[in-house]
Amino acid sequence: MFSLDTLDLARLQFASTLLFHIIFLALSIGLSTYLAFLRCMAAWKGDAVYMALYHYWLPHFTANYGAGVVSGVVMAFELGLNWQGFTRAAGGINGVLLSYEVVTAFFLEATFFGLMIFGEGKIGTRMHCFSAIMVAVGAYLSSFWILASNSWMQTPAGYGRDGSTFIPVDWFQVIFSPSSIYRLVHMSLAAMIATAFVVAAIAAWHLLKDRTDPVSRKMLSMALWMLTFVVPLQIVAGDLHGLNTLENQPVKVAAMEAYWEHKPERGGMPMVVAAWPDSDSESNRFVLEIPRLSSLYLTHSLTEKIQPLTDWPEAERPNVPLVFWSFRLMVYTGFTMLGIVAVSLYLRHRRSLFDARWFLRAMTLTLPVGLIAIEAGWITTEAGRQPWIIYGEMTTQEAVTPYGTWQLISSLAVLWTIYTLVSGAGTYLFFKLTRRSPRAMLAKDDNGAS
Repeated sequence: MFSLDTLDLARLQFASTLLFHIIFLALSIGLSTYLAFLRCMAAWKGDAVYMALYHYWLPHFTANYGAGVVSGVVMAFELGLNWQGFTRAAGGINGVLLSYEVVTAFFLEATFFGLMIFGEGKIGTRMHCFSAIMVAVGAYLSSFWILASNSWMQTPAGYGRDGSTFIPVDWFQVIFSPSSIYRLVHMSLAAMIATAFVVAAIAAWHLLKDRTDPVSRKMLSMALWMLTFVVPLQIVAGDLHGLNTLENQPVKVAAMEAYWEHKPERGGMPMVVAAWPDSDSESNRFVLEIPRLSSLYLTHSLTEKIQPLTDWPEAERPNVPLVFWSFRLMVYTGFTMLGIVAVSLYLRHRRSLFDARWFLRAMTLTLPVGLIAIEAGWITTEAGRQPWIIYGEMTTQEAVTPYGTWQLISSLAVLWTIYTLVSGAGTYLFFKLTRRSPRAMLAKDDNGAS
């Protein structure tokens, strides 16, 4: 750590905060959607199982929501303190977008969150369902504005320059920059998938103890149906996002593929299944590859190729090993998810989904799978943008605040200590809430408890 400079430390601090915060952001999107669906289904069908599931997951969402708000505030302070060059130059755009997130999403979500938590039994059923829906809408709005800001930094549009200051010229283009919709869809689906794996893992854990529990059976079945539809959709969305990235940030895609130079004798581009990209020699070591497959999914042709990394100066290339392996972790995790979906469909067909103990045990281990894919995806996105903070316009070196190294080391140490404590306490609370019996929620609702 002590060999890192100010820029490295500032990036490490912000990356630590983002990778911590994004867990809560993803679960807020997924759990709010799940709870809104459960509450409305309970009201529509009068089914006590849906209401039991709603009451089981509501405390998880409440704890997650609180932690997400706190970690998000930390990010705002870091942006202003550690990246003053960026905030001075682009505050007229980035600051406005993040302000919209507070005004439209946070206020909406916070208002209806109170009604959702404390209003049951005090307001009408329709209003309570509406409150749950509005909390979910607020979560998506929050994600929309955050991703609009990030997407503008990745693929800037609709702006002009007044010296070193970025000026908004067309707000529609700023908000809906070339990558914003792709990024929003990809992140929203990822949040649903991550939440569904958490729900499925906990349901499987309870079913290992009691296979007749109707609440846990419904929980597992709903989560796996969600994954059945959303995982293939995410693969399609990911492909479209990748094509958009190839169009707007080709060096990032070249780093994702560790594609250093054209080799005419090989025909199309091979997919590098595994390798160690060596930036010094501009080549890959210990290569395992599949001929022409990369050309097929990147260009939808067996012969076309993309620009190689050597088309860019070394100073404009990202950290190739990091981007290469984070991308592969995301992709391989995605196809593992697809395999799990296929197995679940087979077990449904055999009518043994709730009786196959080997499958239930395996599902309990998949709890972090979706979150791992999200973390890997964000590392790919952010590390692949380097050395730019505003792609093609402003480098991270120009954006960072010139603090002393020891100032950043001490603040980073404090941040990691706090996050370790918060993570420990949050994990303890999560599993304490998880140990509650879903069947017991059904019994409480039958006895008239709200």
